[in-house]
Amino acid sequence: MRLSKFSKIVFLFLILALTFSASAQAKRKTVKKKTVKKTSTAQTKPVETDVVEVKKNTRPASETLETSQTNETVKTNARPNEKAKENKSVYFYQFEQPKFVVSKLNIEHDENGKGKIVILKKDFGEPETDPIQLSVVTLERVKAAWNALNFLDSTEDYQYEKDYSHMGAMTFTMKKDGKSRESKFNWTEKKEAKALADEYRKIGQQFVWIFDINVARENQPLEAPSLLDSLDSLIRRNEISDPAQMIPLLNELNNDERIPLIARNHASKLVKQIEKKK
Repeated sequence: MRLSKFSKIVFLFLILALTFSASAQAKRKTVKKKTVKKTSTAQTKPVETDVVEVKKNTRPASETLETSQTNETVKTNARPNEKAKENKSVYFYQFEQPKFVVSKLNIEHDENGKGKIVILKKDFGEPETDPIQLSVVTLERVKAAWNALNFLDSTEDYQYEKDYSHMGAMTFTMKKDGKSRESKFNWTEKKEAKALADEYRKIGQQFVWIFDINVARENQPLEAPSLLDSLDSLIRRNEISDPAQMIPLLNELNNDERIPLIARNHASKLVKQIEKKK
């Protein structure tokens, strides 16, 4: 009888435990259902706002795309015009000798003497390009030398019978009236060809010196005195195309406090010498 009473008591406890666990599970399920509903409603609202923002942003994006495309077409249409302006040169001169300080020199200009000079020095990684404007006196001498050669209509070879390539190679090129001709040589006995080469050599020395002094003014002012000495020597040896054309620059140097006083005084002295010869 004791065992049966004990078993009854155990059975009652088991029934109570099962009822409590069932009620707890039911509460958990109801809580989960409520949280799911809340999260679902919370998610639907931001989705609606995102869709509205996307609709607003689509129109400005298309407009900016159209404007960028129109800007690109304007730029590409402008490039041919710029190139056409640059290709008005008629006369071309080139000098090359890799072992010289100025290893490569290109000069080109139009009928009015306006053009550019390309300078490649032995220690430079890339060539430097500067605009040039030949003076009236220089341009007259250059055109006279070209005309004396009758360059476009001639087929003459200016190369001397011996090879002097160690002196450097020169190339004359003319493009005019739909015609074009090029002649390359390293030494010549042709008087007119030599005269033209001498003129371009003097032009090159003048504008290379201008390039060097401008670099010195900006970066290496202590080199200015030696550059003025070299210019003085070139002028005395008649190796500058038109010294009078350099008077405005020399006056600038005379007033440039970045360079040493000795260089400024030398520039002033050269101006007086040039004016006296004029």
